[in-house]
Amino acid sequence: MNGKIAIVTGASSGIGRATAALMARKGATVVAVGRNQKELNALRDGTKLKTGLIKPMLCDVTEISQIDRIVTETVETFGQIDVLVNSAGIIKSGNIENTTLDDWDKMMNINVRSVFNLTQRCVPHLIATKGNIVNVSSVAGTRSFPNVLSYCVSKAAIDQFTRCTALELAGKGVRVNAVNPGVVVTNLHTRSGMDDEAYKAFLQHSKETHPIGRPGTAAEVAELIHFLASDKAGWITGGTYAIDGGRGQTCAR
Repeated sequence: MNGKIAIVTGASSGIGRATAALMARKGATVVAVGRNQKELNALRDGTKLKTGLIKPMLCDVTEISQIDRIVTETVETFGQIDVLVNSAGIIKSGNIENTTLDDWDKMMNINVRSVFNLTQRCVPHLIATKGNIVNVSSVAGTRSFPNVLSYCVSKAAIDQFTRCTALELAGKGVRVNAVNPGVVVTNLHTRSGMDDEAYKAFLQHSKETHPIGRPGTAAEVAELIHFLASDKAGWITGGTYAIDGGRGQTCAR
C-alpha cells in the first residue's frame, strides 16, 4: 500500500476505522470519510504512522453533492485514487410485517445507493491507476436471518453489485471484491438502537452461533480488506469472501 491513495468510508468507527488505520500504517494516504469529526480526528491523531497519512473528511455519503466533494478534493489534493473501500453502513431490526417504507429506504440509501454513487464517481480515476475496490458486505448477504429483512437484502445487493462491477471493470484493469463478516465487535448494533445489556447478551450468544466460538474484531476484517486491496491479490476479482468464524456454514438457529 506504500504510496497508494485510498478512500475509506465509515472510517469514524468499526471496520472502516480499523481499515483506514491499517492502510495508513502500511504507507497509504487514506482519505478517512465519516460523519463524526471528533472520531475522525482521533483516528488521525491516534494512529502511529511512519510513512502513511490520514486525512479526515466529514461527509454524509447519502448526499450526492458531498460524494462529489470527496472525489474532487481527493483528486485535487493527491492527484489520483488507487483504492476505494465502501465500509459505511447501518443495520436495523424489522421483518416483512413491521418494516416501514422509510426504514427500508434509509437502509437502501446508506447501504446500497451510496455505494453505487461513490463507486461510479471513482471509477474513471480507478481505471487511470488500475486500482481496485473492496466492499464491506455481510454474512447476511449470503444467508437469511430473521428480523433483519432490509439489512439482508441490502447486503445481498452489495454482493451482486460486487460481481457485476468486477465483470464490467476487469478488462479495464480494475479489481472489485467484497468481504462478508459475521458478528464483529463494533458499535454498529448499539447505534441502531440496541441497548448495552441487549448487546452484551447478543455478543454472548454469538459464541454459540459462530463455530469458532467468538465474534470477530474489526482489526481481523481490516487485514482481509488490506490484502484484497494490495498487489498481492492482483489476480483476485469478483470474490465475496467470508470472514465470519464459520457462521455462514451453520443452519439458522
